Amino acid sequence: MSGTSTATGRLRGLLAATRARTNRWVVLVVLCTSLLLVALDSTILYVALPSVTEDLKPTSVELLWIGDAYPLVCASLLILFGTLGDRVGRRRILLLGYALFGAASALAVFSDTAQVLIAARALLGIGGAMIMPATLSILRDVFPDRHERAVAIGVWTAVAAIGAATGPVLGGFLVEHYWWGSVFLINIPLMAVMLPLCRILVPESKGRSDGPWDLAGALLAALGVLGVVYGIKQWGTERDLLAPEAVLPFLAGVALLILFVRRQRRREHPLIDMRLFARAAFSTSVGCIVIAMLALVGLELIAVQYLQLVLGLSPLETGLRMLPLTFAAMAAGVLGSANLRRFGPRGMVASGFALTACAVLLLCLMGQEDRPWLLSFGFILLGFGFQSTLFGAYESMLTEAPADDAGGAAAIGETSYQLGAGMGIALLGSVMNAAYAPGLDHVSGVSGKTSGAAGHSLGEAYEIAGDLGGRAGAALRDAARTAFVHGLHVTLIVSAVLLFLGALAALWLPRRMECEEEGPASGVAAPRRPSRAESSVV
Repeated sequence: MSGTSTATGRLRGLLAATRARTNRWVVLVVLCTSLLLVALDSTILYVALPSVTEDLKPTSVELLWIGDAYPLVCASLLILFGTLGDRVGRRRILLLGYALFGAASALAVFSDTAQVLIAARALLGIGGAMIMPATLSILRDVFPDRHERAVAIGVWTAVAAIGAATGPVLGGFLVEHYWWGSVFLINIPLMAVMLPLCRILVPESKGRSDGPWDLAGALLAALGVLGVVYGIKQWGTERDLLAPEAVLPFLAGVALLILFVRRQRRREHPLIDMRLFARAAFSTSVGCIVIAMLALVGLELIAVQYLQLVLGLSPLETGLRMLPLTFAAMAAGVLGSANLRRFGPRGMVASGFALTACAVLLLCLMGQEDRPWLLSFGFILLGFGFQSTLFGAYESMLTEAPADDAGGAAAIGETSYQLGAGMGIALLGSVMNAAYAPGLDHVSGVSGKTSGAAGHSLGEAYEIAGDLGGRAGAALRDAARTAFVHGLHVTLIVSAVLLFLGALAALWLPRRMECEEEGPASGVAAPRRPSRAESSVV
């Protein structure tokens, strides 16, 4: 036994020495690779849904849950696992997330029923909720210097954008050449490699460990976020503001979140220090993340429909058309640190919002005919501006939070990202529907009931037009295309207005990038001087 304990001790010492010598940029590569997989999984399934429908024959409700189980579960558990990582160790939570993500991917690959695939997607959401805040909070700990941390966050946000944007491209390629299960199969070998690499290279870090972890509060936050996100998604589906399927879970979620906030304010050792939101830079950064996602995620889904249904592109061609957005986002991430030093958080986020709004307005020139150069230029501006906004907001939010609360702050940022995405799909989807449906009210040779059914979506309109055939079918198809393009233009204008409002909100951020200074021996950041915005509040 003594020999075994000695060998175990030597192994632990070797691992500790290896981690001590590991360059922080190598750690960044490991963290970003894991983030890339999670971001890919959030969008890679969209193009595979038709194949899943043909193979597993899910009901309409089951098909909805196949798509929604992952983001719903992931969003609801971010605060729980982000704060738990602060207490028990962020690397430990990250490793558990890797293992669960790989196991859930294997379950998804071999799913033979819709129910099994839904369960696998939910488990993937749990794994994603472990991985996402852990990567950002470890990054906060590994890079105490703000200049270097700004570079790291630029890479981190660029990788997240790359993963989400290339998901449809990779998914389209895999579905066209293999089968729908291949979109999950690629996760298994990658996770098998990431688990030992993370164990060896990534250092363990913790935050506050004083007092017990508030399990009841974590469950309140999880159920509250789940109710709010589910209600928002139902609004996007029902398109009725008074639909009880949306109103009841949304109100229940809001009530639970209010109870969570009151509980945290009363506790001596809260999960999340609510005084963070009293800092103008922190609360403004969170709001900017919500606005950016609200304005653009719903718009991205509508743009995919435009490319496929109006321009007639295949899923793979659609993904390739969106690559300029991805490359622009990468460039914004690489240049983010230099731009942050040059313009400061306020100038960077505000200009990013303004550039994105101008790009959205430029895309209003798109019609029923294909204009690839205009589309590519608009996507380049869109990707660069949007990524600059997210970079500046995330960097300011993470810097404002103390290192001990990095996991909770990262979870708040990721939850804001998910909330904004859900709100964007619901809001812009409703705007799109309100502008699209009236265009089909008076189509020659088509009854009011038929045109009403065609007003649900462009895809349904095409199906009905195909069934009608003849002049009536052709008239309905032309009217639906025209109405969809009109709805797209209205939605683009609404999105631009939201983005300009975001630019105004960004004026509450600090004007300059005030850097932390590392202690001479400890390597821990010295206390941060209050920003100008905070000084004015005080």
